[in-house]
Amino acid sequence: MMSMKYSGFHSFRKGAGDFFRAPLPVDLGPGVDYYKSRVNLPRGARFFGRRNGLELSLRDFERAARRLEGIIHKTELDYSSTFSAMAGGEVWMKCENRQKTGSFKIRGAANKIGALIERGESGPVVASSAGNHAQGVAFAAHSHGIPATIVMPKAAPIAKVQATEGYGARVVLCGDCYDDAYEKAMEICREEGATFLHPFDDYEVMAGQGTVGLEILSVLPTVDTVVVPVGGGGLLAGMSACIKQANPRVRVVGVQAEGANAVFRSFHEGKRVESERVSTIADGIAVKCPGEKTVAEIMKYADDLVTVSDNDISAAILLLMERTKQIVEPSGASSLAAVLAGKIETADRKTVCLLSGGNIDVSFIHRVIELGLVSRHRRIKFATRLPDSPGSLMRLLHIIADTGANIMTINHDRLCPSLSPSEILVHIACEVGGQEHGDALLARLAAEGYDAATE
Repeated sequence: MMSMKYSGFHSFRKGAGDFFRAPLPVDLGPGVDYYKSRVNLPRGARFFGRRNGLELSLRDFERAARRLEGIIHKTELDYSSTFSAMAGGEVWMKCENRQKTGSFKIRGAANKIGALIERGESGPVVASSAGNHAQGVAFAAHSHGIPATIVMPKAAPIAKVQATEGYGARVVLCGDCYDDAYEKAMEICREEGATFLHPFDDYEVMAGQGTVGLEILSVLPTVDTVVVPVGGGGLLAGMSACIKQANPRVRVVGVQAEGANAVFRSFHEGKRVESERVSTIADGIAVKCPGEKTVAEIMKYADDLVTVSDNDISAAILLLMERTKQIVEPSGASSLAAVLAGKIETADRKTVCLLSGGNIDVSFIHRVIELGLVSRHRRIKFATRLPDSPGSLMRLLHIIADTGANIMTINHDRLCPSLSPSEILVHIACEVGGQEHGDALLARLAAEGYDAATE
């Protein structure tokens, strides 16, 4: 795995402004003033400056990058030969899972707080979150020396509560869900005169998130496609607005979980829609109601949105562990999941997958690994009938062992209504080397006279 650092003409070591003084990633043609002229840009591309009715301009992202200097990591852009071979094109990973607090969320929080301070609004801040936003706000507020209160549901994982407190925030536990925590946060804002920091539906938050796009373009200006996980839409809104204005040639594609697809539906239906319920292992992007501002920016700038299944996400997490030795949370792995599932055109292209976070609950890792092994055909379960007599099970086990499969579990069932008194039903789970190995095992069992039905 090759890693690219920030060096040369596009280096952020000299300050974010160098990117804007450097030659543009694309040539718009002779006599074209990139900052002033109206040119025919691809779908989604827009122009600089609020005079054109934009809510976000490249200067917003430049200012955000300056505010974030010394607070965040400029995370690495890693090339993966393994994933490139699987995708048929170059695959790079922008590793925000290695960011401070373990997620990109600190970018938006720190930019928002920095902007408030510049305007003379240095009072306390409040946020409601049970995840990455909580830790990002806590760290950013502490970095700027202002008090922060984070309201979390009572069921929030202890590890996340302790991490948020460890970054210097006051944690208030309230209610059974995010909505309860949000209402309490609003109450605290009214009582204490504090400023509420929205996790995504805020232009200064979006501008902070969009600085990821600046870093990608500064290191890999020839990138063809950038793939971005999507929940409430703040990350995709910021990154697509930034990238499409800096280099309209680059495609920006968002990814949502199939069970939490409000932004996907909004984009393809041409209007903001909400989900009645969400169901996905990717809790970081499990958002019912996307932002009004974020959806508007996404519709202007993003090129496409796709969805992935929980099995796709689990397989990507497992591959990241095995091949790159990285821990990535389900929402963060959704971008790579989309590439490996064939949802995005990657052949002969340079594709950057944003790994947006690495804050996975350790108690949850086992479940994700199991799902990943099943989706990659590394686990196989089947049932078969055996004579209820001594030695019948032993014969079956010898056959399985002879194929090289590793038996994980065995369960006997004598109560199945379809069984005769002289039969038992055996359920077996095996670890195999992949789909071909699993198919060979089932073929061998069939040749030996066993009617093995997969489960």
